[in-house]
Amino acid sequence: MSSSSIGKHAGAGPASDQPAVPEPSYAERARTLMYLNRLGSLSTLSRKQPGFPFGSVMPYGLDDHGRPIFLISTMAMHTQNLKADARASLLVTQDETGGDPLGASRVTLVGNVRPVPETEVSAARKLYLAHYPNSKYWVDFEDFSFYRMDVVDVYYVGGFGVMGWVSESEYDRSQPDPLADSMAEIIQHMNADHRDALVLLARELVHIETQEATMTAVDRLGFHVRLKTQDGMRGARIAFLREVSNPAETRKVLVEMVRQARSQAE
Repeated sequence: MSSSSIGKHAGAGPASDQPAVPEPSYAERARTLMYLNRLGSLSTLSRKQPGFPFGSVMPYGLDDHGRPIFLISTMAMHTQNLKADARASLLVTQDETGGDPLGASRVTLVGNVRPVPETEVSAARKLYLAHYPNSKYWVDFEDFSFYRMDVVDVYYVGGFGVMGWVSESEYDRSQPDPLADSMAEIIQHMNADHRDALVLLARELVHIETQEATMTAVDRLGFHVRLKTQDGMRGARIAFLREVSNPAETRKVLVEMVRQARSQAE
C-alpha cells in the first residue's frame, strides 16, 4: 500500500482543534477489520416472516478479494432464507474487552450470498479449513455447502463520528494493514511498558496535557491514544514520522519519536 491510498474523509468526525493527521482509508480499515475477525452476524430475509431480517451468528473465511466464505447446513434457517433470496448483510465488530462498545470499529457488508461455484469449492474448502480446523469433522457432510458473499456495498464505522460508505470496487482493491497481525502485540507492549512515553508523545506532539495515556489502535501511518485529562477522557491520533510496514520499523520510529519529544521538552 502506498501513501496515495491515505484516506481523506469529508465529514469523518466532529470539528477538532487538533491538526489533521494521515489515516488509512475507510476501505483499508474495513478490510483490516474483516481480516482480523472471523465471526459476524449474518442477516438474511426471513421466509417465515416476509420482509423481516433474520440474524444468525456466522463464522467466515475471507478470500483475496475480501469476500466472506461460509460453511452452512441446508437445515439452517439462514440457508433456507438464502435459497429464497440471496440478499444479506454481515456485521463484523472490533474485538473489545472493555470500554464503550459504541466506540469500537465495525463494518457491515451488503451483498448476495450464493453457493460457491463447483470449480472453486476446493479453494474455498482449503481457505475455510485453514481458519477452522475442527470443521474437518463435518465439512464433507452432504448437507453442508460453501457459500460466498459477493459484496455490493460496504459501510464502515470507526467509532463516534467516524463513518462512511465504501464502494465495492474500493473495498476489493484495498488490502489489510501490514501491521494487522502484530497490532495486538504492539498495543499490549506499549501500554504495559511505555505508558510514560505515550504521555510524553501526547504532550509534545498533539499538545494535550494528560495524566494517563493508553494506545487503543495502531496502523502503518500512526496510532490512536485515549487520554485522561483534567477535563475528562479525550482521544487523539498521532502520526508516525514515516510509513511503517512491520513491527521492527514500528519500534524504530517510535523510539525516534520519543527521543525527539524528549529533546523538545528540555
